[in-house]
Amino acid sequence: MNSTPYLSNAGVFLIQTLFGFYILTVMLRFLLQWVRADFYNPLVQFLVKLTNPPLLPLRRVIPTLMGLDLAAIVLMLALQVVELLLIFGLLGAGFNGAALLVLAVTELLSLLINVYFWAILIRVILSWVNPDPRHPALSLLRQLTEPVMAPAQRLLPPIAGLDLSPILVLVGLQLLNLLLIAPLRDLGYGLLM
Repeated sequence: MNSTPYLSNAGVFLIQTLFGFYILTVMLRFLLQWVRADFYNPLVQFLVKLTNPPLLPLRRVIPTLMGLDLAAIVLMLALQVVELLLIFGLLGAGFNGAALLVLAVTELLSLLINVYFWAILIRVILSWVNPDPRHPALSLLRQLTEPVMAPAQRLLPPIAGLDLSPILVLVGLQLLNLLLIAPLRDLGYGLLM
């Protein structure tokens, strides 16, 4: 019995888990910085401590642009490329630069959509149980999702006290997944051939 596929699958799982966690951490820091979340929130401080070691040296050579932390974007892209390289190497698959770049950008966009999808879904569920509004996680969740929720709430105001705007945003995010992410992923894998 050949155990190579099992070892490869375990290796891919470990690579995706480790890189995925850190890329998510950098993305959350980038997004919370972009929405100007409370820097003194303990959860933001945790993200800052985890991401400062690679970000601080990068910021010395990569400037911000119109309030966007380009160093964080470069770090996420580099980590995603390394993750894909390790996975392709482990699986013995060939790759080229264009395919790698398209797939890395696609995975980052997919993660961005998933972050907002789950954040909005959690926000909706928490609105049903009415937790303490001063909780640090709840305030961060509100700050993170507000740039996406505010336009939807203007477009679809509450009807008889019921806010249906999260449904509008969740449907929009799923459409982005179907109409943007899937074709980009197909393009990336097509370039591999």
